[in-house]
Amino acid sequence: MIPGLIKRHKLVTGVALVVALPILVLVLWATITLSYTYSSGERAGFLQKVSKKGWLCKTWEGELQLSAMPGATPEIFTFSTRSDSIAAVLNRLNGQRVVLDYQQHKGVPTACFGDTEYFIVGARLVGQ
Repeated sequence: MIPGLIKRHKLVTGVALVVALPILVLVLWATITLSYTYSSGERAGFLQKVSKKGWLCKTWEGELQLSAMPGATPEIFTFSTRSDSIAAVLNRLNGQRVVLDYQQHKGVPTACFGDTEYFIVGARLVGQ
């Protein structure tokens, strides 16, 4: 065997590990955080805003004004969804009193999956 070829092979292997290992870790981390639901539930309030945001990775982001006590400052629940079909339902319900079904995913590695850790999986008008 040629000594230069062995050195080149080790260099290529080293560079491949330096590049591939962080990518593999990021993919594994994203897969785990998006498949494990930390919590799930429902939030009710007035749907104020739904918009598609992002420079490179476009996600649907929105705000729900939670019902507050009269005279108190309203609380805003911010959420994300990657589903265009759920976003279409949200756009149709915008400005109305709704119930949102959500799943919370903690530790999602990048904003490419959503700006918040709350992901909407369903929406309906209050009373339905």
